[in-house]
Amino acid sequence: MMIRPATLKTGLPKSTESLCPECGKVIPATIREKGGKAVMEKSCAQHGHFEDTIWSDARMYLSVERYAVDGIGIDNPYVTKEAPVCPADCGLCRIHLTHTVLANLDLTNRCNLTCPVCFANANASGYVFEPTFDEVHRMMAVLRAERPVPCSAIQFAGGEPTIHPDFLKIVADARALGFSQIQVATNGIKLADSLEFTQGMRDAGVHTVYLQFDGMGDDIYRKTRGYDMVDMKLRAVQNIQATRGRRMTVCLVPTVVNGVNDHDLGNIVRYAVDNIDVVHAVNFQPVAFSGRISKRELARQRFTLTDLVDRLHDQLGYLSAEDFYTVPAMSFLSELISIIKGKPRITFSTHPHCGIGTFVFVDDKKNVIPITRFVRVNELLQDARDTADRIQKSKIKGLAKSRAVLRFMRFEKHYVMKDRMPPGMKLDDIIRPLFAKGDKKALSKFTWNALMIGGMHFQDGYNYDIERVRRCCIHYVVPDGRIIPFCAYNSGPTYRTEIEARFSVPVKEWLERNPGRSVVEPSGLARRGSS
Repeated sequence: MMIRPATLKTGLPKSTESLCPECGKVIPATIREKGGKAVMEKSCAQHGHFEDTIWSDARMYLSVERYAVDGIGIDNPYVTKEAPVCPADCGLCRIHLTHTVLANLDLTNRCNLTCPVCFANANASGYVFEPTFDEVHRMMAVLRAERPVPCSAIQFAGGEPTIHPDFLKIVADARALGFSQIQVATNGIKLADSLEFTQGMRDAGVHTVYLQFDGMGDDIYRKTRGYDMVDMKLRAVQNIQATRGRRMTVCLVPTVVNGVNDHDLGNIVRYAVDNIDVVHAVNFQPVAFSGRISKRELARQRFTLTDLVDRLHDQLGYLSAEDFYTVPAMSFLSELISIIKGKPRITFSTHPHCGIGTFVFVDDKKNVIPITRFVRVNELLQDARDTADRIQKSKIKGLAKSRAVLRFMRFEKHYVMKDRMPPGMKLDDIIRPLFAKGDKKALSKFTWNALMIGGMHFQDGYNYDIERVRRCCIHYVVPDGRIIPFCAYNSGPTYRTEIEARFSVPVKEWLERNPGRSVVEPSGLARRGSS
């Protein structure tokens, strides 16, 4: 078993624990419905009352809670004791409930940009964090040693990871260590500047380019990044398309700020559809506020996952709230596959309010059809959950497993509305490899014709919910061997500050050690004033 019944409180109102955004102390909080929204309220004895919108649609907030589950964590956390208060001693500790689904590894805090929205900036911090090849290798080995599920997906981040002097060597090492999904979170400058470098990334083993992509207009980039960047982003994608051999895929990653680029989300999706040969995902990330912000600005710029659904519906027309599912909904299917195959598999047992997503199918004429239009997704997920329970309770587990395999391998018969299915699509061939030995090329064929559209809302001090941290599935691995949940690393107690201070050198010292190099490497982009 990789999941268990959820211990998460559901319904509204409910109590939880949060942090004071001023002093970082753990304080009680209440999430309640207010004006049709799910709102967090909390008070610090020293710094007063705080209120923030968690989801702008309380009905959708409540609806996704039916998919809440608890994971079983990992067997070998670096910190073996139970932390007295979450998130006081991340490492992971024994009270963490979800194993690492995706690991982030910061290669540097140097960059070739100075973006106003960035929380990892050597120029601003005054020190350089840039682990050596050997240090990076040890961190990756820690991830591969996780049990019961070795971490199989890694994302190199920063700063700008592509400027690390050993970047390509590190990617090749990740492949040698057995990571089956290697991602790079990048602004795309080096890819846009050089097809040779882009080809080198592919050859080293990069699978997915996690491309910072805030919109289709330079007016947006001037506000979010301080540069005109549209042409550069498009060149980066074009160079990825031009690589030889196995093609890297692209995930577009817009940071969304209300009133800045929320009007352009539909255009980003349209661009993804037009470039479906390489763009397989758009992962919108509502902005998380680092540092202090006035209550007025917080209310004006806050953008939630349900705001994302509303904008996509208004700007595209073919998506609605019913098309989106919370991330842990997939846990029911992965749990069933784990039981049938007798081997623990990646399980998205994250908090139901962390992220949402859906798939749309893009045909040869660039018509877009959400998967919910021809697959009975609710029935599929419920059957997966019920079937897993029946197998666990069965006295003859082999027979129960065989019956389950037979049902799910005849996927189209049970879960597909064939009269609505896109021409030429055969879901039985796609699903079969998940439940039995088969040709995995079928699964990759589905990927090449499907676009994932989703959103992940990372927390800040104003909307921090400790129950989300305990269930986080996106973790940072750091030089001392600890594995730290994303939202604990970047907000709240900000482990990033602690780690980078311990394993960094002052900028002046770094420049003396590295003559001819720069903390902010030249990008060729002209700095622009925001409008």
